[in-house]
Amino acid sequence: MDDHSHEPDPEKRVTAPMQEFGGREVGIGAAVTLIGLLLAYVLPALLI
Repeated sequence: MDDHSHEPDPEKRVTAPMQEFGGREVGIGAAVTLIGLLLAYVLPALLI
């Protein structure tokens, strides 16, 4: 069977859910979530 994959070695490919992440990424995600919640709920409540 011929391998027609465009990847050099498909068995070694790493996808995003498999990659490790650290505290910095968690902090950035928490900050983005907090800002989004503020914009979505707090700001409209203040403008009423």
